[in-house]
Amino acid sequence: MRFLHYAAAVFVVLAATLLPVPRMASAEEPAITADAAILIETETGRVVWEKNAEERRFPASMTKMMTCILALENVSPRAEIFITPNAEQTEDTPLGILAGERLTADALLTGMMLCSDNGAAVAVAEHIDGGVTSFAKRMNEKAAELGMKDTHFANPNGLPNPMHYSTAHDMARLARYAMRNKAFRSIVGQQNAGIRWTFPKDKFLPVENTNKLLGHYDGITGIKTGWTNAAGGCLAASAERKGVSLIAIVMHAPTPNDRFDDARKMLDYGFRHVTMVRGITSSRTARKVWVKGGQEARTFVRPVEDINYPIIDGEDAKNYTIHCDVPSVIAAPAKDGEIVGKMTLLYKGEPVGTVNMAADKVLPGFSIGSFFVGLFEGVINRI
Repeated sequence: MRFLHYAAAVFVVLAATLLPVPRMASAEEPAITADAAILIETETGRVVWEKNAEERRFPASMTKMMTCILALENVSPRAEIFITPNAEQTEDTPLGILAGERLTADALLTGMMLCSDNGAAVAVAEHIDGGVTSFAKRMNEKAAELGMKDTHFANPNGLPNPMHYSTAHDMARLARYAMRNKAFRSIVGQQNAGIRWTFPKDKFLPVENTNKLLGHYDGITGIKTGWTNAAGGCLAASAERKGVSLIAIVMHAPTPNDRFDDARKMLDYGFRHVTMVRGITSSRTARKVWVKGGQEARTFVRPVEDINYPIIDGEDAKNYTIHCDVPSVIAAPAKDGEIVGKMTLLYKGEPVGTVNMAADKVLPGFSIGSFFVGLFEGVINRI
């Protein structure tokens, strides 16, 4: 019963926090040229606006977001990557990489993402898995892990292939995941960089990011362009303003410039219509749990970080709820900050954010209360 009272209290506080937020004036939806697009709020992944976002299309070089994040998760930034004849001979290699040359993973990934070198992506795939086919398998496994249900990768660079496709929504899922990685954000946020080879040692190339929004759009933070005749203009663009973080995905725009214009319109729309509200916080949602085998019979469990959530123009704040998944009884000892459960933010019943719940420190030992907790654990769990 105490848990039910607690849950009700938390919901009342949550509703009180959200309801006073002023509504923003409505505005026309963005008129874009691309055939498919989506705009999401980054922290929760909530869709702010979309157009044919579930239609399968060629993602072009937005594919390299997956190649880059997999490299960052599996290769040391200082590791040397050898350029093979296969990588050299890949279509469109603006870095001018040649077979036998070597670059650090950090340098090669920077060149791959900024000037969209297709051969660099092949070199990365070969370094990690020995070849493009094996690496594509890794890419598809990661896509499945991220919930990219309408995506299939056939190569690491996005060159046209009938079995290489995705959707705007899936690309947004990938971009959101990748932008949580500090090294990834650092790479894609650079407007210019210098690429230095480890062999030959005197080879150096200044490069400019193909993302023309960098330096020309307030708050822009990345991410990746894409273009082929089959895919048209593609762009994953991210931006932050006043605590609001957005990701826009554009697929199959008519021209290279149209993709940037479309992304601007979408981001502008999002910043007009989205505001963030403080949500799950440690102080507001801390709760007590029973302890067995400890010097104390109760301890606090609290979120390890805050979750802020978006209010989008015209919606009802009551669509937000929270669900706490924490055991009624934990066993001592428990280290300070030990993860014992999670709290989930839901919008219309669908999870849009999750934060781990950690216990305060509990020392092992004996107390009358803790003894009875262990004795009646089964009963407590059924309450």
